[in-house]
Amino acid sequence: MSDYFGKDVPKLGFGLMRLPHKGLRTDVEQVKTMVDMFMEAGFTYFDTAFVYPGSEAATKKALVDRYPRESYTLCTKINAFMLAPTEKAAKQQFYTSLERTGAGYFDYYLLHAFMENNYKKYDKFHLWDFVKEQKEKGLVKHFGFSYHAGPELLDQILTEHPEVDFIQLQINYADWENPSVASRANYEVARKHGKSITVMEPVKGGKLADPPKEVKKLFKDYHPDMSYASWAIRFVASLDGIITVLSGMSNIEQMQDNISYMKNFQPLNEEEQKIIREAQRIMGSSSAIPCTACHYCVEGCPMGIRIPDIFTAMNKQLGDGQLEKARELYAAATAAGGKAGDCVECKQCENACPQHLPITEHLKQAAAMFE
Repeated sequence: MSDYFGKDVPKLGFGLMRLPHKGLRTDVEQVKTMVDMFMEAGFTYFDTAFVYPGSEAATKKALVDRYPRESYTLCTKINAFMLAPTEKAAKQQFYTSLERTGAGYFDYYLLHAFMENNYKKYDKFHLWDFVKEQKEKGLVKHFGFSYHAGPELLDQILTEHPEVDFIQLQINYADWENPSVASRANYEVARKHGKSITVMEPVKGGKLADPPKEVKKLFKDYHPDMSYASWAIRFVASLDGIITVLSGMSNIEQMQDNISYMKNFQPLNEEEQKIIREAQRIMGSSSAIPCTACHYCVEGCPMGIRIPDIFTAMNKQLGDGQLEKARELYAAATAAGGKAGDCVECKQCENACPQHLPITEHLKQAAAMFE
């Protein structure tokens, strides 16, 4: 199968969603150091979005203002359902992104976070045509969409819009057969349509950097020096048709680790593939909540509940059996208010969740566990 992109793109992408902070502000100096390390190692793909707080501005300071435009590739996104009450407001995001980043144009541009309950809004706001117009003007080089639903809808959208250059999918070994994420099924639909893929959530919001004990033992027994995150990222990077694998790196140590095994990337060998399959079997029986801590659910919660932090606390008990640690984390997550039991079941969080989690039910469970 031939891919749209003829040039070889380094397999590791810098996801600028979880940048380091000093207090409430992005730690731009640390981001500059991370950008320098990334570029010096030969990587060039940077991913941001209009709705990531502070990300596009940090991209300008750490990357755009400091490197020649032709030396890197930049992706950002337009979102039709967050901060976009009207068609005009949605389209304005593109121009705001150009201003925030100072990039002049975007190498990659995505219609952001398609789900069953929002994808029609991109038609309603005429954003397909709008982005194609920007491509015709040279302000976008390649365009596509990022996706958080099932294979049937993906097949429909790609059939209706064969003009898209690439798509962004959530793929990781833990969700390979997860019916609510459908990593394998969505990947196969994309390849059937001949689309190249950028990958988000390869480490599942950091969850696969700290997998269950049985999985840790599998990995360490085979290669004691390789990080748990390396298994997750190499699994995805070993698939056919992958443009780049986005890692939402939050500090210099994560950057160092990713560079260590991706600079001279080696696909998983046959024995490593068998180990991943065993890890998938183990994690398929996990009772942990598969939250990736994207925080889309938090904005708009009328009770100010820090849902991902509460789920992290729950997973310490559900996934790791660490009851005391779970209680400590729950106390920290609710110290400023917003307990799980305060949920009014408005379900705005569930409408925003890319993982389609039954958040209100999990919050009831949390209240029973901790309150």
